[in-house]
Order: sequence, then structure tokens, then C-alpha cells
Amino acid sequence: MVRFHWCLAGFTYELKSMSVDVIRKAFQATEEGFLSIVTKQWPTKPQIAAVGSCCLIAVICDGTLYIANLGDSRAVLGRLVKATEEVRAIQLSTEHNASIESVRQELHSQHPDDSHIVFLKHNVWRVKGLIQISRSIGDFYLKRAEFNKPPLYAKFRLREPFRRPILSSEPSISVHELRPDDQFLIFASDGLWEHLSNQEAVDIVQNRPHIGSARRLVKAALQEAAKKREMRYSDLKKIERGIRRHFHDDITVVVLFLDSNLASRASSIKGPTLSLRGGGINLTAKV
Repeated sequence: MVRFHWCLAGFTYELKSMSVDVIRKAFQATEEGFLSIVTKQWPTKPQIAAVGSCCLIAVICDGTLYIANLGDSRAVLGRLVKATEEVRAIQLSTEHNASIESVRQELHSQHPDDSHIVFLKHNVWRVKGLIQISRSIGDFYLKRAEFNKPPLYAKFRLREPFRRPILSSEPSISVHELRPDDQFLIFASDGLWEHLSNQEAVDIVQNRPHIGSARRLVKAALQEAAKKREMRYSDLKKIERGIRRHFHDDITVVVLFLDSNLASRASSIKGPTLSLRGGGINLTAKV
């Protein structure tokens, strides 16, 4: 997602601000950039049309948190409840997975003439029986009909041509004002949330030192995956990665700890209040 970082940094610098519109433009530019790559490589590497990615991003600017999501990754906030001294889990992102009834309803409303836009396959809800997510970067074989034909592998091709995009690249974006009681943010792919609830993940982060929090979350999820398979965690770890895909999904986790004192001081400090990193280079914009 280096390209996305560059797009976000560029639009922010150009408009001198951070906003929902800036983030939406960055998603659009990233989608268009990947489309140009797919178009160029299609004649020699047609399977690239079936390549796609979820995208979950967060931007903090002047005490405001922007969360944007495509796909089924999830952002969860840990917030301290002073009355009980407990840290409560608050889900901040909206997921686009056909297993969620509201997502299936959205697909049916967008494609009223297609009764098979989503259906159960091997006890899993899938869009056109192929993919679980309804929004993504890429996956142009379900967005543009010209990429859903030979020489694309038959398993990706639909029997009938489609007139409108089946998947979307429109992100769900939410805006939150950070509070002094906000402790940390957990960003993770669905491989983690398949085995841990929001509150379980927050408890794991809160009850241990900050260092190694993401690693502990991954281990906890793998332990749960092993239990479901009635096997030991140590035995699960011995399985080769390619084969282990049949035992659990990929897991990516990032934990960001929030410093309320630093955030409150930022508004009184003259100079740049937004710093974006892209491709190993820091780009700074005044907002």
C-alpha cells in the first residue's frame, strides 16, 4: 500500500488539509493506479485481474481520528472507563463481508436483476460464489467485464457477462474525536477476528506491557485456531505455511498506543501538525 500512502500525502499537501474527501480521493487514485497496471499486464499475465486487497487505514490529525476501510479488516479502539477502571472495546470500522446480512442486502439492492449475486457455497456466503468481500482494491475480474474472459482461469470466470461492477472500491469512512480516555487502537485482518472477539483482543493488549502486543494477539488467535482443530498450538506451528492455510486464515495485526498528553500539546505547537510517511520518505503538510 505504498502507493496509497503517496496518494494520501499528495492530496493532503495539495489541499492543505485532512478530510473524508482527501481519503476518498486517495482510495480512488490507488484503484486507478492498479487498474493501469492490470491493463498493461493483462495480455501476458491475465491472472493479475484476480488479484485484490483489503485496505484499512487510520489518520490522526488535530485530535481527530479518520478510519477508512475496504474489505473485512477491522479497527477496534480500547477506551478506559474510569468508573470501573476497565478498558472497553469499541469497533470503529465497517466490514464488507457477505457473511454479514446487511452486506448481502446491500448487494441485492445494487443488483436487483441478479438473484445469484450472493449465495451459500460450502456453507460460506460468497459474492457470485467466488469471494467473501464485497469491496476491495483490485479484483477487476469482478469489476470490469473485459477482464472476465479467457485467458483468465476458468474458476474465476462467470457464465454470464455483467453490465455493472459486482465489487466496489468505495471505502467506508468514519470520523471520531479522540478523548483522553482512549488508550490504543488495534488494526487487524479477519484472520484475527475469526478467533478473538473485540473485547478479548482489547483485554490481551491492556493486561500486558506495550511491547509485543501485536505478537501476543497473533499467538492468542493461533491458540484458538488449534483448539478448534483439537490439536496443540505447538503442532499447529509445525505445519508448513502453505498447508496451514487450511487451518487458519492469514493474520496481520498493528497496535497503536495513544498519548493523550502529546495530542493535547499538539494544538499549541506552531508548525506542521500532520506527518505522513510514504515509501520511506517523510512528507509533511501544514493543516
